[in-house]
Amino acid sequence: MSRPHWVFLRGLVRQHLHWEDFPQKFQAAFPEAQLLLPDIPGNGDLHDHESPTSVPEMVEAVREQVQAHGITGPVQLLAISMGAMIGIEWMERHPEEIEHAVLINTSLRGFSPLMQRLRRENYLDILRSLVFHSSVERERFILELTSNLYPDKDALARKWAAYARAQPTTRMNALRQLLAAATYHAPAARPHEHVLLLQSLGDHVVDPVCTTRIAESWRWPLVSHPSAGHDLTLDDGDWVIAQVQQWLADGAGH
Repeated sequence: MSRPHWVFLRGLVRQHLHWEDFPQKFQAAFPEAQLLLPDIPGNGDLHDHESPTSVPEMVEAVREQVQAHGITGPVQLLAISMGAMIGIEWMERHPEEIEHAVLINTSLRGFSPLMQRLRRENYLDILRSLVFHSSVERERFILELTSNLYPDKDALARKWAAYARAQPTTRMNALRQLLAAATYHAPAARPHEHVLLLQSLGDHVVDPVCTTRIAESWRWPLVSHPSAGHDLTLDDGDWVIAQVQQWLADGAGH
């Protein structure tokens, strides 16, 4: 039997390095897994590419990276925020390519209004972070917005600023990604059966009710973390792994 391939997808203006030690923890918990951490064009290893302005285009960019690794069978997917939107559209267009999916802190136009999908009190600060902040200041702002539990945000902000210097996401690419996320609309019907939803009740970016509405509408199981922020794998990666283990042990919707 071939080893399962897990594809991890990050969100808006984030790259594979922003997973920090979560892939290593996941690998230790699932030693048989083969992990693939593709970047969205415009971010990370693809920072010199133009970001797509639609989620369907992002799906095709991710599929190309998966296929370039010689992966032909269905994959397991773990995705957060905009990455989860990409995962949903991937399942809508090519359901046979996804075996199971774990989607974290996401939202969909058609289920929730923009003011819940991106909390309106953050609009001005996010625009300022793109335009005015120095790199370290910007990353510190992002951490304050997305993490509730990480113990040393100053050190991590400096680390993330180094990522941004080495592989910068341009302001135009950031705006193109924001446009793609803001305009993506939910499929008309549930795109897949075997999906686990995780939400952070302490999310200050996306109102947790957005994930709740997806779970209720599409009858996907939902588990809530009581205190973590939007970046759930950063705040409590061990909890995420435990939920995935339990879900798979219970049959993962089969």
